[in-house]
Amino acid sequence: MANPDDVAKAFTTHYYQTFDTNRAGLVSLFQPMSMMTFEGEQFQGPEAIVQKLSNLPFQKCLHSANTIDAQPTNGGILVFVSGNIQVEGEERPLKFSEVFHLCPTPEGSYFVFNDMFRLNYG
Repeated sequence: MANPDDVAKAFTTHYYQTFDTNRAGLVSLFQPMSMMTFEGEQFQGPEAIVQKLSNLPFQKCLHSANTIDAQPTNGGILVFVSGNIQVEGEERPLKFSEVFHLCPTPEGSYFVFNDMFRLNYG
């Protein structure tokens, strides 16, 4: 198994760069059984997940991950990210936390099995 920290860093860099520049490009990271909880709302499958992300009330943003923690799971990797999102039109960045459960594909890469996202207020 690949080093979980290395996979987590590479994955989060790719995920947030894609989110910030081409959200529709995230569809390949999810599979039909993938589930995302975004601020308490659940979505399942690549199309539903990317539709939610594409219809957020802002189109331009920039994620910066402050911490990335990773642990191996039974064949996969659990990734916890905390950081900031600078949203177009907002003076201050928004703080967020996100958890990804990455599972291996037969081709040797990973897909997002679970994704949980929350803004951190206060």
